[in-house]
Amino acid sequence: MAAAAKFQVISLTDDAADRVKSLVENSDKGAIGLRVGIKKGGCAGMEYTMDLVEEANAGDDVVEDKGAKLFVDPSAVLFLLGTEMDYEVTKFRSGFVFKNPNEVSACGCGESVSLQEADLGAFAR
Repeated sequence: MAAAAKFQVISLTDDAADRVKSLVENSDKGAIGLRVGIKKGGCAGMEYTMDLVEEANAGDDVVEDKGAKLFVDPSAVLFLLGTEMDYEVTKFRSGFVFKNPNEVSACGCGESVSLQEADLGAFAR
């Protein structure tokens, strides 16, 4: 019997995957991917975090999408389930953008969000 397919916590757009690959390739520290997480902060309560990864941590959820590798912090998984990570360049800014179905609200500047844990029933087969 074949093993059940594992649900991917987060997905990347083509632009996000290209940017992650570029960051990893241009790292002077031998990075193998990008770690995504959340932390308390900002006016809405939580902020997304991103750091280059040289070595995986125990418990990281590893996501490989479009040739890019993400390591999702275990404490962030329930807040990031179903999220799409994009990378956009506008006239005044460039950066990663998260389309997160678990987002309850965001601050006016877009730097912090209020998140709830994902409804796991929505991901059950």
